[in-house]
Amino acid sequence: MTTVRVRYFAGARGAVGLSEETVSVSEDATVQALVTDLGTRHGEKLTRVLTACSFLLDGVAVRDLSTPIPAGSEVDILPPFAGG
Repeated sequence: MTTVRVRYFAGARGAVGLSEETVSVSEDATVQALVTDLGTRHGEKLTRVLTACSFLLDGVAVRDLSTPIPAGSEVDILPPFAGG
């Protein structure tokens, strides 16, 4: 097992009630595995938000959710933003 820092923004923060947390993942975890685990951990409200989110892994946009998460990484969860 290894740890990953997860930061939540906008609607994801609202769904979880946290701005960030550290979670344990398996050493071969992918972004998809993390997303699935977070949905299970935090429930239906976050699961719905996650379907529309973008993800950054150590500051780089993730296009393929099968991307492995290196130990000690940071994952940002970014729901769509509205604004003008």
